[in-house]
Amino acid sequence: MFEHRDIWAALDLLAQRFSISTSAMARRAGLDPTTFNKSKRKANDGKPRWPSTESLSKVLDALGVDIEDFAMLIAMGNGRARGLSVPLIGLAQAGNEGFFDDAGFPVGAGWEEVRMPGVRGDNTYALEISGDSMSPVLRAGDRVLIAPNEEVRRGDRVVVKTLGGEIMAKELRRITAKRIELISLNPEYEDRSFDRMDVLWIARIVWVSQ
Repeated sequence: MFEHRDIWAALDLLAQRFSISTSAMARRAGLDPTTFNKSKRKANDGKPRWPSTESLSKVLDALGVDIEDFAMLIAMGNGRARGLSVPLIGLAQAGNEGFFDDAGFPVGAGWEEVRMPGVRGDNTYALEISGDSMSPVLRAGDRVLIAPNEEVRRGDRVVVKTLGGEIMAKELRRITAKRIELISLNPEYEDRSFDRMDVLWIARIVWVSQ
């Protein structure tokens, strides 16, 4: 069983994963900015309150987080999470040949493995961020869980590999039959746009471990 404090702690962890405050997280979901404030976590008589199912549903939808992943955050908050092992590779190495097939699935052997929450099944893997092109959202040393089987949508954070071997993590602004437009997470770096034929693969980031 879990308690009120486990749910609130999981919401705090969720905001941390996306490098935003709980107020910003509430606004992103179309909620009052004070929805997840400390003052809202107890009733007037001092008894603990649950966040509403509606507010929780809106936040998960706005951030693109599944209920299974949120359950893992609950477990992480109370120390019960273990996660599952997935292959891990450095972001810089990922630009080299031989680590992925043409669909963006990991291939070969000799990968280091790490435990990550939110594992969705076959072909899921982790990338370790390097450099500052994705800060402050993603920092050097952060590990992102990639799910190449999942459909990407506008607003998703994604990893893209070009035919030239360049690999990058960005936010997806727009994807059509001919173009892929990306927003840089670090405002000091330019946004990018590619012809679809110049992109080897694009995959959704479904989890960030910091």
